[in-house]
This record gives sequence, structure tokens and C-alpha cells, in this order.
Amino acid sequence: MATYLTPALAWRRLREGNERFVEGVSQHPNQDASRRASLVEDQHPFAVIFGCSDSRLAAEIIFDLGLGDAFVVRTAGQVIDDAVLGSLEYSISQLHVPLIVILGHDSCGAVNATKAAVETGEMPAGFIRDLVERITPSVLTSIRNEQHDVNDMVVEHVKQTAARLADSSRVISDAIEEGRTAVIGLSYKLDEGRAALVSGIGQL
Repeated sequence: MATYLTPALAWRRLREGNERFVEGVSQHPNQDASRRASLVEDQHPFAVIFGCSDSRLAAEIIFDLGLGDAFVVRTAGQVIDDAVLGSLEYSISQLHVPLIVILGHDSCGAVNATKAAVETGEMPAGFIRDLVERITPSVLTSIRNEQHDVNDMVVEHVKQTAARLADSSRVISDAIEEGRTAVIGLSYKLDEGRAALVSGIGQL
């Protein structure tokens, strides 16, 4: 069962799938009718991927996964809210997933919008404002660290998102402390297709 993977083995499996994608030799595993049929009653994903909603960041494709492999949660700019936390806690407490992945990417529109808001002092209208407010701490930290490029801000936001998960959720922090799960932060390059490790919390 995939759920019996350790956090380290789950990360290795993702790395190998991403490498196949980068090299153009994806295997498209677990995408046939028999796999579909086997999952009707139950699921055993080996990773939960919390990523940006960007259309170029389709998790199952860039990690060469199939049905039942990953529990995927996505919001613009991988912004955490209560529904996200509930979804991630469900994956840990009910599905016993050994690895949480925070997946950001370069040229992120939500981070770009936040950078513009911080620099101009003009907040966007509607609910986009809520996204910007939640990403602002990451952008401000990046600026304080003399990192003014949006892609540096994306990496900072991935790191802060991972840290906030471990701090905000007792379910997740307990799983990390007990070695049942780990949280990693990845930054994806749109041109290369490669997801690089930028942070890790827990035993890998």
C-alpha cells in the first residue's frame, strides 16, 4: 500500500516522477480502467500536494502520477484558509498520508499582485484583496532580506506556508513530531518543469 511509505520514500517517488516529466519520458502510471476500478471503495494516496491553482502547475502531470496517488488541494498563490487546513488535516488523520508538499512556482500571479500592492500601496478589489493580504507577510520578509525578485518572494512564501502549517495545525504538528509525516516546500520552474526542494520540516 502506498500509505505505508515513509516521508523519505514518498519524496523519492515524487522526485523520480518529476525527473521523468522533465526529461519527457513520463510513464502516466495508474491511469487505466483497472486502476479506476480498484479505487472505487477506498483511496491510499502517498502524498498531499497543496499548490497554486495556476493552470501550468497540474500536480499529477508534473510528478507523473495517476489516480489515487496524490490528494491535491489548490488555491491561487497556495494561500491557506480554514478549508485548506481542514483538507490537509483530513489527508493526515483519515488517509494517513506520509508527506505534505507545498508547491509554488516562478512568475506566480498572486505573488506578483502582492508585490505590486506592497510597492504601490494600492490594494486590489474584491476577494483578490484577501489573497494579497495573506501573501503580504512573505513579500515583506523577502524585501527585508534584500530579495526583490518575484521568484525569491515565491520561495519565501513557500517556506512561510510550510512553517505556518506546522504551527497552525495540531493534527499536522503531532504527525510531524511522531515521524508519521513531513512537510516539504517545492518551487517549480515553468520553463524547465523541475520542482526544487526549498524547505523541509520533519524527518526526510
